[in-house]
Amino acid sequence: MSGHRGYHAHVYFGSPEERDHAIALREEIPARWPTAELGRVHDKQVAFHPRPMYQVSFSNDDFGTFVPWLMERHGPLSILIHPITGNVWQEHVDQPLWLGEQLPLDLEILRRFLPRNQAAS
Repeated sequence: MSGHRGYHAHVYFGSPEERDHAIALREEIPARWPTAELGRVHDKQVAFHPRPMYQVSFSNDDFGTFVPWLMERHGPLSILIHPITGNVWQEHVDQPLWLGEQLPLDLEILRRFLPRNQAAS
């Protein structure tokens, strides 16, 4: 493993049914992974993300249990999982793991989030 500081999972939803499924997953997380941090639910697109979503931060130690749990339960949801490296482009474009459909990120908006020292492909 390189020196990343954990992971983020971005859980995307579109339809009301998908939102219900995403929220049901979200409600299970704290009991199973008490150290995971839940971001707020965004009911509209935010930044460069293509759909409404919420984020979950989880540790390197939890990867081996959390990701398989998401794999089994994501259903119709698309989930982007990436290491936390400090390089936003690498995290979201070069190194992500997708569960479900891979959604197109808005790369023009993503470029605006990049510090000057992070080259975008």
